[in-house]
Amino acid sequence: MNKKQLSIELSKLKQITDFNVKLEQYQLDGNFAADFLWISYQNNDIKNKIIADLGCGNGILGIGALLLGAKFVYFLDSDKTSLDICLKNIKYFDFKNYKITNNDVGKFDSKTDIVVMNPPFGVQKRKADKIFLETAMRNSNKIYSIHKIESKNFIEKLSKENNFSVLNIIEKNLTINKTYRFHKYKKYTFRVGFWILNRF
Repeated sequence: MNKKQLSIELSKLKQITDFNVKLEQYQLDGNFAADFLWISYQNNDIKNKIIADLGCGNGILGIGALLLGAKFVYFLDSDKTSLDICLKNIKYFDFKNYKITNNDVGKFDSKTDIVVMNPPFGVQKRKADKIFLETAMRNSNKIYSIHKIESKNFIEKLSKENNFSVLNIIEKNLTINKTYRFHKYKKYTFRVGFWILNRF
């Protein structure tokens, strides 16, 4: 499967429509998710790996990992409605090598090879992304994570405190549709980074 094929398959997924502002939920599109996953795939960090998709939403990152040959994927989210959609998407592809869990991210305690995640940015709740990063660092040696580009200093500091190094930050524009009542425009574009973190 190439990146274009991955994007097409991910674009078929059922999307979340009822967003919880407290969880800072928003929907990644197939192209953006494929770009993100393709980086980890080219780094040999997907195929035959045990992967966790923390705060999985509709499952787009974890499902993409399975499509690229992941050995096993843990899907975790605290929002039951999102997980119901995630499960439907997993069943669409008839995957068997997964586990889906409805729980807070801090309670995840399964060792994995890789974490791929799109955590909350910490806009509604300051440093909401911190617990995602700490959980990922506790359970894996390598992390691929999406954050607002303004988070550089925070992630650098947290990484050092947890014996991780920032291998790379790949900057990209993220465009999302109007999601919440306070959004004034149909689309919003902002700068994010694909963070690649590795244990010392």
